[in-house]
Amino acid sequence: MHHAPHVDEVFEGMDGGDDQDEEDNEDNEDDEDDEYNEYDKYYEYEGEGAEDLEVRTNGLGPLSDQDDGFVQVQPPLILRTNLIQIIMITCAHPPTMLNTSVALPGPLDPGAVPTSGYKSYGQKLGDNGIVEKLGLSYKNSKELNAIIDQKLPNHRPRFGRLEASIMGKTLDMFSRLILECITTLWSNPEHVRYLCFAPQCHYVDADKTLRLYHDLHTGKWWWSIQRTPEAKNPGATVVLIIIFSDKTQVTLFQNKSAYPVYLTIGNLPKAIHQKPGRQGQILLAYLPTSRLEHITNKAARRRTIANLFHASMSHVLEPLHSAGAEGIVMVSGDGVARRCHPILAAYVGDYLEQCLVTCAYTGDCPICQCPHADLGEFPSPYAPRDFEASRHAAKSVGSPEFVDACNDANIKLVQHPFWEDLPYLDIFQSITVDVLHQVYQGVFKHLVSWLKLACGAAELDARVPARLPPNHGLRIFYKGISNLSRVSGTEHRQISRFLLGAIADIELPGGWQASAQLTRATRALLDFMYMAQYPVHSTKTLEALDSTLAAFHADREILVTLGIRTGFNIPKLHSLAHYVRCIKLFGTTDNYSTETTERLHIDFAKEAYRATNHKDEYPQMTQWLERHKKMMHHSHYVRWRREQRDAPPQPAQISTSQVIRWRPPDLTCTLHVKMTRHPTRKAVPLADIISLFQYGAQFFVPALARFIVAWRHPEFSARLVEYHAADIIVPFKALPVFHRIKFWNESVYGKQTIDSIHIRPSVSDASGDVVINARFGTALICVRNSSPGDTEDNS
Repeated sequence: MHHAPHVDEVFEGMDGGDDQDEEDNEDNEDDEDDEYNEYDKYYEYEGEGAEDLEVRTNGLGPLSDQDDGFVQVQPPLILRTNLIQIIMITCAHPPTMLNTSVALPGPLDPGAVPTSGYKSYGQKLGDNGIVEKLGLSYKNSKELNAIIDQKLPNHRPRFGRLEASIMGKTLDMFSRLILECITTLWSNPEHVRYLCFAPQCHYVDADKTLRLYHDLHTGKWWWSIQRTPEAKNPGATVVLIIIFSDKTQVTLFQNKSAYPVYLTIGNLPKAIHQKPGRQGQILLAYLPTSRLEHITNKAARRRTIANLFHASMSHVLEPLHSAGAEGIVMVSGDGVARRCHPILAAYVGDYLEQCLVTCAYTGDCPICQCPHADLGEFPSPYAPRDFEASRHAAKSVGSPEFVDACNDANIKLVQHPFWEDLPYLDIFQSITVDVLHQVYQGVFKHLVSWLKLACGAAELDARVPARLPPNHGLRIFYKGISNLSRVSGTEHRQISRFLLGAIADIELPGGWQASAQLTRATRALLDFMYMAQYPVHSTKTLEALDSTLAAFHADREILVTLGIRTGFNIPKLHSLAHYVRCIKLFGTTDNYSTETTERLHIDFAKEAYRATNHKDEYPQMTQWLERHKKMMHHSHYVRWRREQRDAPPQPAQISTSQVIRWRPPDLTCTLHVKMTRHPTRKAVPLADIISLFQYGAQFFVPALARFIVAWRHPEFSARLVEYHAADIIVPFKALPVFHRIKFWNESVYGKQTIDSIHIRPSVSDASGDVVINARFGTALICVRNSSPGDTEDNS
């Protein structure tokens, strides 16, 4: 009888590829500097308005040179070149770390490293003989960390440490080699069936007049870029690099922040790279977060912070210069090697991040040449920014014409932006729109404030709870919305669902015409918000998106008439004019949503910070992340081995052509209905069902009779059904009643619409006071499935 080997048996004699410190997080503060001392490299950088910026690189080795050319690998047996497959070949049985038949006395998750409380985790292992009962190969968290560091293979690149010295103050940055990060995502066996290697055009009709846009490979950007490397050397595969950056708070009171930079590839569909659980993103770097308060001159401080950001990003993205232009050989998870050109396609961030990246002045548009004074014009007559002029201005640093060139290009005086030497890049075109910060936290936030002034805060607060019945998926703000502070994007999303109904028939000083105009402007803006989030767009829907924006601008003058606004020079409102352009270039907005970064912050910044002792936290955070990812990969491997244990044997000869490629799903939503096994009330008298003071179904008996006749005789006309229903006698006096029906639509992109129908009469106590209010949901019910040629309304 075979036994399941322990983790140290499985990985005995194998090199995990890590030389990490084996000490616990609480004991390793003195050894952190020794982890990143394999290579030393110095860079000199002259920061404007500050002393020379010295960048010291530790732990980042020299990049290996790769040969060009398209290589087709067809060995007799394709073995994927990562350690997880080598482990699979080594083990005869799936490894396990726990005997699941033993009941755990408390919350103990063996498949993940504890996010905090290593001492308490070790105490749980020692309680009640858990180690002996479960047959664990470790006795405390220190031994567990040693096993993770030495025995589990590292499937993601390690972090390197960089030091930047600015006017005597040393700043740290932790980063990974970007080419190794890209290779990790590209070679993941779980991603092989989803990867796209060439751009595509999707159409609705056979005449190819209505084009569809959804994933990045359906946009126009890839088509325009593919031609250039293909013309130089045929056989090029473009790897679309998407960078996310966003500073976030990791504490509530100590004002500590982290500045993570994330990376994903647009060759993966959004159904994969937008879900953290599918491992389609990778943490690329932690940028310095210092405010440089030791620089007393505010103007010099702002310039130095911008120079520090671009110097840091230049170091992180430097390998893309040659790799994007000449190409490198990368092997995907199916064993095929291709000459890949990693090119920065999109940069995702909020408005301040966009201005920082493009060197645009705050208040201007980072995409087009529109100045702040003309942001309210619609349609905007200004062309996109001239990237070549901005690149020329950036390269003229140190020369007498540097200041004039930057002023002509309308960019800040930033020395050597990170994008000046990146191949095939137009940074202004790569800036994407942002639904979360531009729409919900921007334009919609302004709309709510305008409606407060137009309708009155007290009137608006009174209408919100009074006009909204209880709803399963709708939050009701019983105290109104005017006094909310620090409103999140989720709360703004909830408010947008009922705002139009709350202001309907509001009385304004201008009479009903002013009310109608304000309602039309609100409706147009809400329509734009929802249409901008479509998971699939067509040529017609993009035209409708432009029309709704034009409708808002046509009725926005009511805000000026009411004295609420004097102008509309708002950058986030102006950015709505770029949505159609961005969707045509890079697909729908859920490909590059900052909501993804907000979710990644929880795992890669906040949880990682909580796992430290809050002293010199970044070395501990990077070590915690490496261990966490190792455990996650091992957990996936164990799950895969268990699934493969009973699977039929596969042939030894595997051809790459047999890989089943993923196809985008259609928009058909599967409806699921769920009811309890037993009714809420087993026997409700018909008198209570008919009574207006109970369930209020006055016509239940006649409706039931018509249903019985129609069910037995579907060929009857409506008049015959009514005639024969008069002869139906209901033989019972009570019925079981369900007070709730749950149903939801399963979305193809993972977002489900969950709702419930409530049927509940009021409940009174002995004194006659109502303790539970009545609740009856309104629903449209299809009583008969119509045939394709049937025009009768059966709903």
